[in-house]
Amino acid sequence: LVYVPVTGQTYWGGGAYGSQRQDAQGVQTLHTRPAQPGERLQVVGSRSHSNQQTQAYLATLGEYELISVGSSLKFCLLAEGRAHLYPRLAPTCEWDTAAAQAILEGAGGRVETLEGTPLRYSKAEILNPSFVARSW
Repeated sequence: LVYVPVTGQTYWGGGAYGSQRQDAQGVQTLHTRPAQPGERLQVVGSRSHSNQQTQAYLATLGEYELISVGSSLKFCLLAEGRAHLYPRLAPTCEWDTAAAQAILEGAGGRVETLEGTPLRYSKAEILNPSFVARSW
């Protein structure tokens, strides 16, 4: 569950359950939307947490538009189909990502380490490795 007090939106879901968003208009089922051929990639990120590794990764993408939003909202924009990619190559903790990752996966997306393995939890170390969340 992710609640956004500023907008009154609530997101919930998980891989086996699907994902939904509730707002003033009611409840909507969420689905990711991969970029279509010729469409500019919509990348969510944070200007304040960017580093050289992130800049180098973004340079490999070609043309993209950066959407700067806070924390769990990045995953939620992917789950809603409003963005395509969220590379996070700076530190986060398990509690920063767990709920939002479940919502993204319930909507059809995935979160993987740079080695291509799923981002996992309940590790001895609470810091997450670098990861990429994507809508496909």
